[in-house]
Amino acid sequence: MAEKLFHGVIHFKTEDFEKNKEFFQGLKEGQKPHTFYVGCSDSRIVPNLITKTLPGELFVVRNIANIIPPYDLNDGTYKCTASILEYAVKYLEVDNILVCGHSNCGGLKALFYPPEKLEKLPLVKKWLELIDDVKESVIHIEDEKLREWEVEQLNVVKQLDNLLTYPFVKERVDSGKLKLIGWYYIIETGDVYNYNFEKEEFELITKETEF
Repeated sequence: MAEKLFHGVIHFKTEDFEKNKEFFQGLKEGQKPHTFYVGCSDSRIVPNLITKTLPGELFVVRNIANIIPPYDLNDGTYKCTASILEYAVKYLEVDNILVCGHSNCGGLKALFYPPEKLEKLPLVKKWLELIDDVKESVIHIEDEKLREWEVEQLNVVKQLDNLLTYPFVKERVDSGKLKLIGWYYIIETGDVYNYNFEKEEFELITKETEF
């Protein structure tokens, strides 16, 4: 399947790039994205497709289960997602941070695997420890489909809360310079639910939705 990637490059250069050459040339001097998108690495999720945005509009980080580790400058580990967040907020000065979860999330399913199933994935297992509290909040739900629905949405809320543990994020949110957005995307229907902070619930985005 590697050939598909190479053929894709050729098609992009001869078709898409050539038709939009002036647009791409306008990007050569730098970027000014309006939104920092935090999403899952799942191959079925395409941020620019869902949001209908062009190159240069989204600054993106993707990882298993769209997790943002809580702020901790002194734990001695490398900070991939945290450093990207810092760059987005303090250097690029984005207007929005969008956390997008999704249905049928394999990372969140793995929270409920028996321990032996994750023995071959020690790094994944360690990463998922960051959301042990999300797991505990739904562990009592016996219906797997209902539990999946709940944990996927609660995880988005958890990451929004984690964002506010970063002083530079909270400062800009409190001053009205930065907006936090939480979405839940349903793969098979294309529906996207937006988190209403006041009602503390997700609401389907429609033409009537107030932004």
